[in-house]
Amino acid sequence: MPPVKDESRAALISGTLCYTLWGLFPIYMHALARQGVDPFEITAERAAWAVVWAGLLVLAARKREELARVLSEPRTLGLLLGSAILISINWLLYVIAVNSERTLEASLGYYINPLMNMAAGALFFRERIDRFGYAAIALAAIGVVLQTAAVGHPPLLSLGLAISFCGYGLIRKQVRADAQTGLFIETAILALPALAYVLWLQSRGVGHFGDGPWTTFLLLCSGPLTIAPLALFAWAARRIPLVWLGFLQFIAPTLQFFVGVIAGESFTPLRAAAFGCIWIGVAVFAFGAWRRTRRLAIA
Repeated sequence: MPPVKDESRAALISGTLCYTLWGLFPIYMHALARQGVDPFEITAERAAWAVVWAGLLVLAARKREELARVLSEPRTLGLLLGSAILISINWLLYVIAVNSERTLEASLGYYINPLMNMAAGALFFRERIDRFGYAAIALAAIGVVLQTAAVGHPPLLSLGLAISFCGYGLIRKQVRADAQTGLFIETAILALPALAYVLWLQSRGVGHFGDGPWTTFLLLCSGPLTIAPLALFAWAARRIPLVWLGFLQFIAPTLQFFVGVIAGESFTPLRAAAFGCIWIGVAVFAFGAWRRTRRLAIA
């Protein structure tokens, strides 16, 4: 790994904190589930409150001119509509996975995601994959097959999480908007249907907002808990090498994995073999990234 300069230490801490928050997010989901809040309501509340915090982030970063520019570009807005749909699907699948005691499947999806990103980069952007990349992708594929055998069906939640987030990344790669502005517009697109759904639940007396101080507090936290990791990520990504972010991104699924195991989810020997293949693939992926970075540094 490249040495971390003193001025980059705060960014490294920021990136670590970002992925740690994402990794521990299932604990928050479990707390909401214990209050009777279902995945659809959690996702809707998350989208409704996230737009408030995303708007504050745009104001703090002084991105009003950038926001006006993006709002005047139909193509950019169309792409952000697509990315908003994909991230909402990702959020919903993630909550369903965690609240149905399938956090291990969620962690598998996020382990697969960077390897899927590499394959998508080669397919859509003609990015080169070296032998370490091919080996990592092959090991991930073996892991998916073993997971299928372990649970008795294809790991659709894992694949859905990986595909939706990979698709989200592919679209955002083509969007002419910075992280804060794009995030605000995405959450604004989702906020209207989300708020309509929340108000519909409340009108029928089955919504949970206002259903006791603890439940209300947890729902209010959904906004900052969604936006804070993204803000930390955006700040860190501009200040430390991408290879460091490549290593840090595996903190989240690792913590999710441990949360699932501690929660008592089934972890059979076959499932252990599936994760073993994924972990080896991750190690190969990380080694290949480190090797490429070292070659560039020498050159």
